[in-house]
Amino acid sequence: MDFSELRAGADLVGALLTEPRSLLLLLLLLAAAICDLRTRRIPNALTFGGAATALLYSLTTSSNHGGGFLWALGGLGLGLVLMLPLYLLRAMGAGDVKLMAMAGAFLGPDGTWHAVIFVFIAGGIAALAYALWHRAARKLLHNTRQTTQLLFISVAAGIRPDARASSAPSVGTLPYGVSIALGTASFLIARQFTWV
Repeated sequence: MDFSELRAGADLVGALLTEPRSLLLLLLLLAAAICDLRTRRIPNALTFGGAATALLYSLTTSSNHGGGFLWALGGLGLGLVLMLPLYLLRAMGAGDVKLMAMAGAFLGPDGTWHAVIFVFIAGGIAALAYALWHRAARKLLHNTRQTTQLLFISVAAGIRPDARASSAPSVGTLPYGVSIALGTASFLIARQFTWV
């Protein structure tokens, strides 16, 4: 490890200590990921409490990356809107949607938009890793193709799409709260180093 990498790591830790909003978000995401891994549920107390904390915090302080109540409310709304279609398709649980909305309250609209992209990438990598580990990659690809076709047919026929309507047996389920935590943390790191 050279000096520049050490310096970058120190800058990241320093930024977390001087930016309590990001630190609090990371702690809440860690708690949600642990809960999701253990119980496959994300408690409402965590998501609603975290969102309320972010909204109250936005009333009292500003940040290097934005601030203000409407900024936090916009991030919360965008996190909800971007994940809600996956819940309606029954491809994601309600706790995951609420968790991304909570994260959005800490990140604001612009940060939420970027974080969701990181979350989807993390979720895709996790699904692929899971399928490879369980030697089910071919089955995953087959299920993805079949489900996508079914969704397009449902939309074309004017029927409400349902991802569970596929007859293909599931490869397995993932605790998506972990992907939300990893993706959002990755975004915060990338933002700190001005990569995004």
